[in-house]
Amino acid sequence: MNEHSADASWRVDHRCTNCDAARQLAPDLIAEVAGRSSVIRQPRNDAEEKALHAAAFACHTRSIRHGARGPQPALDPFPLRLSEHVHLCGHNSPRTAGASSYLLRRPAGNLMMVDTPRWSSALASRYAALGPITDVLLTHRDHAAHGREYADRFGARLWIHEGDLAAAPNADSILRGTEPIEIADGVTAHPLPGHTQGSVLYLADDTYCFSGDSFYWSRSVGDIAVAESVTWYSITELAASLARAAPRVRFEWLLPGHGDRKRLPADEFARRMKDLAARTGELSPRPIDFTALRW
Repeated sequence: MNEHSADASWRVDHRCTNCDAARQLAPDLIAEVAGRSSVIRQPRNDAEEKALHAAAFACHTRSIRHGARGPQPALDPFPLRLSEHVHLCGHNSPRTAGASSYLLRRPAGNLMMVDTPRWSSALASRYAALGPITDVLLTHRDHAAHGREYADRFGARLWIHEGDLAAAPNADSILRGTEPIEIADGVTAHPLPGHTQGSVLYLADDTYCFSGDSFYWSRSVGDIAVAESVTWYSITELAASLARAAPRVRFEWLLPGHGDRKRLPADEFARRMKDLAARTGELSPRPIDFTALRW
């Protein structure tokens, strides 16, 4: 697979919004060039070909092309297993700015969907094939698109915080206030106002942290980070939320909506969370600027 004709080569078209999802899935093949993702070399083996297919099926603008065609449907890897209990949904939606979403398996055999991929009945059937999905957990308003459709398709409860209720006014379960609440055995919702007024962090089994857009793993700084340049509600509130949450949450997997995923020992994340809260407390409000994100 060392030789590629122009008709068979992989490329990224002009619709790319620089969301970083493709670079997470094919980091040796796709890189940021001039403010958007670009294929920096062609795949050399089957594993790299599969990585590009994963990136293509995650891309919310369908910008990753194989010559004049899209990726091969038979090589769609989603839902993609990340661990024994978590799958990445893929098929990111343009209505959630390309955010990642996840399926969380519970000990009883049911699953929870955290945020939503793009909607289609065929995709819903694919996710449901893993088992009964009982809850759709929305981390905040920006990721609420398709929540009702998926919840209705699965016969599941739709969750959102009251601060972002306008984005899902027909939600079944409404989180309130700022104190943690156990919403299922081993699953706790931690309201985290800051990125939006109703942002929520979902913690499962002291292992999995679904952080929405409140914080993420930044490859450029090699640490957890907040997206201060796209904090819509209040960076001051986000600092207070992190200071409140840092001593309460323990996890080994960081699974954000935007930004990279990361696995580290729980003690390491605990230290980094404390440091993040302190760093965020030193930040001041700034204008919204998507180009300032440090992926």
